[in-house]
Amino acid sequence: MEGELLGVGMSALADGATVILVLAGAFFFLAGTVGLLRFPDVYCRLHALTKADTLGLGLIVLGLTFQVGTWPTRILLLVIWFLALMAAATVCHLLADASLRSGVEPLRGGPKSGEAEHQAAS
Repeated sequence: MEGELLGVGMSALADGATVILVLAGAFFFLAGTVGLLRFPDVYCRLHALTKADTLGLGLIVLGLTFQVGTWPTRILLLVIWFLALMAAATVCHLLADASLRSGVEPLRGGPKSGEAEHQAAS
């Protein structure tokens, strides 16, 4: 009975956790891509893509750690994720700063000009 939990082998639990975490990570990658395509300005797009992709990568890496056999390989996966996290944050900041310096203004809250006129006429 060693290596079993409630009659289910530990390898089956690890496989199930891997599938769930990798699918959740893929969902966040998809959500980041949708945000990239749907959001109105560069700042919103950067925010959606950076946050969703780093979370998605973290979930996928966490899922993969259940499948590797040795601790050094698990630690290496986590180090790779950490480096990707730092790179994404740095690149996002640099792109946002370059956009702001080149005169791209962030969108402000409130309705767009056409929507305001339409609401006033109603």
